[in-house]
Amino acid sequence: MGNSRPSTDHYRRGFDEAGIGLLILDMDTGRILDANPFLSALLGHSPGSLTGQSVTVLGDDPAALSDGIRRWITVNGSPLDVRVRTSAASASDAFRTLVVERVDADDMVRSEENRAALTAAGLGEWRLDLADGFLRLSRRSAHILGFPPGASLTWARVQDLMDGSEADRVKTAIRAAILDDAPFAIEARLRRASDGIEIRISVRGQAIGTAGAGPAIVVGVLQDVTKRVEARDALRESEERLRIATSLAELGIFEWHMLDDQAVWENERMFAIFGRGAEEGALGKREFLSTVVHPDDRAAFRSAISTALREDTTLQASGRIRRAQDGAWRIIEMAGRFESDAPHRLPRRLIGVVADVTERRIAEERQALLIRELHHRVKNTLATVQAIVGSTARTASSIESFYEAFVGRIMSLAHTHSVLTEDTWQTASLRNLLENELKPYGDGTSDGPPVARRITLDGPPVDLASEIAVPIGMAIHELTTNAAKHGALSTQEGRVAIAWSITEDANGKTLHLDWSESDGPPVRPPTRQGFGSRLLQRVLTAQVRADIAASYPPEGFRLTMTAPLPARTEGLNPLA
Repeated sequence: MGNSRPSTDHYRRGFDEAGIGLLILDMDTGRILDANPFLSALLGHSPGSLTGQSVTVLGDDPAALSDGIRRWITVNGSPLDVRVRTSAASASDAFRTLVVERVDADDMVRSEENRAALTAAGLGEWRLDLADGFLRLSRRSAHILGFPPGASLTWARVQDLMDGSEADRVKTAIRAAILDDAPFAIEARLRRASDGIEIRISVRGQAIGTAGAGPAIVVGVLQDVTKRVEARDALRESEERLRIATSLAELGIFEWHMLDDQAVWENERMFAIFGRGAEEGALGKREFLSTVVHPDDRAAFRSAISTALREDTTLQASGRIRRAQDGAWRIIEMAGRFESDAPHRLPRRLIGVVADVTERRIAEERQALLIRELHHRVKNTLATVQAIVGSTARTASSIESFYEAFVGRIMSLAHTHSVLTEDTWQTASLRNLLENELKPYGDGTSDGPPVARRITLDGPPVDLASEIAVPIGMAIHELTTNAAKHGALSTQEGRVAIAWSITEDANGKTLHLDWSESDGPPVRPPTRQGFGSRLLQRVLTAQVRADIAASYPPEGFRLTMTAPLPARTEGLNPLA
């Protein structure tokens, strides 16, 4: 029989032609007995040149010859990462064989030494074999999902941990990644297998190979992100509450970046306040101050911004802006705080809120005016009541006549005040004052104007300011009372015609009023001056600055009054 064992030449040929580095060491002398061409080329040496050299040519580290990924030195002194596997040896072995291969960057990352880093980062590895449908987990992955170490699971088992819609979503995402040969990253919600507690995991992966070319696998990492998701959801809820609160308070939220003068408007209310569309974008400081803020308020805004920036305090500013939508002037209040990217650095942005306070300011101004008007009116009313009491007492012939005259005059005064209070601008209609006084003396018909036939009113609409409405209302009451007692309204045939007009010149508007009685008893000039006459002559002259002319022809009493009309109070509108 022939010898079937390979010859020494065959072994040598296998050594020299091996596609991996081979090295034989003399453990006693620490020298290289042999190195194959592959290893020589890997280290940059010529074939055979390593034979007989000391192992220190490979590096000074004694551990460089032990199993694992080691760093050797090439012929030019540069480092090279290699994986070393040594033959089994006993203490009596004088020779040792080393198998050496180059290690690339990916191999370094996947080394055992780096698995600790994955664990420290909370990452667990997984592998899904599409051929058999098994999901294989690393120790860390198994711990995250609540399975024992070394568990190999079917997709059905993992799917049981998720709700139906969640499982379908994950399956769809992984399937799309396989078809597109693309990486994927998804978050999933599932119940931990060990205790049923719901957790959130982040899954990243990449398909390796394609299903059409043979069994494909999907590999990746997963991480427990429950706390991060809870923090994110809490932040979103907080932001939503803030949005709801600012929406209810009608506050606009903005952010202004100082270096490039760019602003970000965070909600729709900002655009509504400034009357701009979202497509027009936000306003920077330069445009805001030069085109939107009222010229008289720009200095105050600049000063408030500079003060808040210099003193690191809250920005508080208020002023008028022109709303782009309709060109109307509105009043805004702005509050904000400058922030920097890091401590002890200059601020880079301003975060703040804006409120449109126009209606509130108008209400405040109106309230202030009403308080001033109330003080003025109470003072005048008390003076008028005092005059009514004294004059009525001097002209009354009995307690009954005093009571009748006094009550009538007080009721007239109260009615005029009531008319004034009902009007926002504190004015009273001249026609309303006349109609209310003369209504009892109309013809009594149920249809038509309240004062018809016997009473004629002719004139344009006139609103009397409060300072002249009270004395003119008292004068109308006295004229009506005198006509009812002694003049045209004391008989059924009597007539009263009141006509008025308004003229205007450089000095303002002037009221011209004519009171004319007819078809009543014959008229004679009075023998003494009563309260009515004194009111007409004194109160109207003093308070209204009116010119009064009264005549007493036999056919009926007549009075003409010319009075300047004060300008309407614009103090109630702060934007005027």
